Amino acid sequence: MIKGFKEFILRGNVIDLAVAVVIGAAFTAVVNSIVTNIFNPLIGAIFKAETLDGIAIVTVGDAQIKFGSVLGAIIQFLLVAIVVYFVFVVPINHLKKAAFALKKTPAESLEEQNEELPPTETELLIQIRDLLAAERAAAAGESLTSPTTPKH
Repeated sequence: MIKGFKEFILRGNVIDLAVAVVIGAAFTAVVNSIVTNIFNPLIGAIFKAETLDGIAIVTVGDAQIKFGSVLGAIIQFLLVAIVVYFVFVVPINHLKKAAFALKKTPAESLEEQNEELPPTETELLIQIRDLLAAERAAAAGESLTSPTTPKH
């Protein structure tokens, strides 16, 4: 049971997720500071309010709907998403791709290159010849074990 748990924890995805949670939590303070000290005053100056919380408040009965607070949360989310993507996701994907390319054996690389190339004219003609020979053999009632070269 402990061995299974250890394997689960040591898998790359779990460790990546744990690192992401820790970095995300630490980064939240930075984003909160940027939103509070830069974006809120700028948007507040545009809308003549101190913070986003005081912008676009709609009162319905005794309840207040604060659209400015929602706007602040959206800005904060977008900042976090953009920074995490460009600072963490893009470089890590690039490194993983480079590491995967280095792991390939020369035979795998050669197979991959051969798969990408279309067949040559000679290879196509050989395939056609073999198919015609197989059809002739089937029509003649012969059991064909390997393609034969047609006689002219």
